[in-house]
Amino acid sequence: MELGNQIQIASSSGSTDVVSISSLIGLQTRSNFYHVKDGLISLLRNCLELEARQNSSVTILSGYVDHFQSLPSVDVGWGCGWRNIQMLSSHLLAHRKEARKVLFGESGFVPDIAFLQRWLEIAWESGFDPPGAQHFNCKIYGTNHRIGTTECASLFRLFGLRARVVDFGPKESELLYLSVPGSTLGQPVKQRNAVRVSGPMDKYVHRQQGLNKGRHFCHSLHNGKSDNSKGNCEGPQVLIDWVWNYFSDKGLTISGSSQVVVSDRAPLYFQHDGHSRTIIGIQVKHQKNGTNQFNLLILDPSDVSTTHVIPFVGTVVLERSLKTNVGWQKLIKRGVHTLKKPQYQLCYIDPGIASGEELNELKTINSIFYEL
Repeated sequence: MELGNQIQIASSSGSTDVVSISSLIGLQTRSNFYHVKDGLISLLRNCLELEARQNSSVTILSGYVDHFQSLPSVDVGWGCGWRNIQMLSSHLLAHRKEARKVLFGESGFVPDIAFLQRWLEIAWESGFDPPGAQHFNCKIYGTNHRIGTTECASLFRLFGLRARVVDFGPKESELLYLSVPGSTLGQPVKQRNAVRVSGPMDKYVHRQQGLNKGRHFCHSLHNGKSDNSKGNCEGPQVLIDWVWNYFSDKGLTISGSSQVVVSDRAPLYFQHDGHSRTIIGIQVKHQKNGTNQFNLLILDPSDVSTTHVIPFVGTVVLERSLKTNVGWQKLIKRGVHTLKKPQYQLCYIDPGIASGEELNELKTINSIFYEL
């Protein structure tokens, strides 16, 4: 009731004040999730290292990430976006000291969905992503509205985190976007233009004048060839190459048994029409015929087990499969052939905390487009 009163006061005033934010910080509660004792990434790394002994593969993983699963009677069917934000938050709190000092009022934990909703409202009230705020009429607390990548970016940008958005799709969709997954695919909206960005991903997302979009991602790992039927520079392989470049930002030196590398890059919020997931790494297998087979490594906040009455059963099944090294591939790996949607969108978070004029610039979310 106290939280509700604070939200009502802040909403009726039409602005966010220090008192309401302070109250929110003090009232927010830790999100409930199944904690994997040894950590999912550690268990996954063990399985990948065993697998690498049987084939010629290289895998890059993000660091520690908790799996936040949609729960029966709580958020099944609409909560995937919030669960992905929670997964990204768990990584940031564990790996980035600067993020831990600012996220969620320095609480040190991942809040539940209700408080994430309030933080997003505060971001809108503070001027972040006016088009998104207008779409939801600045109200999302207590609702089951689906959110997308720009809502994820707005929430993290509120705390000064450099959250960036990248679009992948056919040429004709350049003026369209997937920010609100509940909307019709291809709904015309105000175009989000490419702008100057700062951070280690500049060389991948900053579109240069006269450069054919997407084709600067083309590369041949270890002199191999892509297994994509459209060629190395076309279709979903553009997205795959971008993800590989993201996790291997400063390049990799593979020697001895280091075929599984933990990167310092944060996980990726991975959106397509109707659902979103979290990319925690990428694997490339070098085939005997000289081609490369890529697999995205993904944590899905929802699966068939979410219809079960027992909470967290999906995470428990995932933990068991990793510990026994049986069946985890079908739960985590997603090959290029599974990327059948016409459009995709990613949100990634560069290191550092913005302030001053840069923080003010972050209030406008610009989606960088690459042609699939």
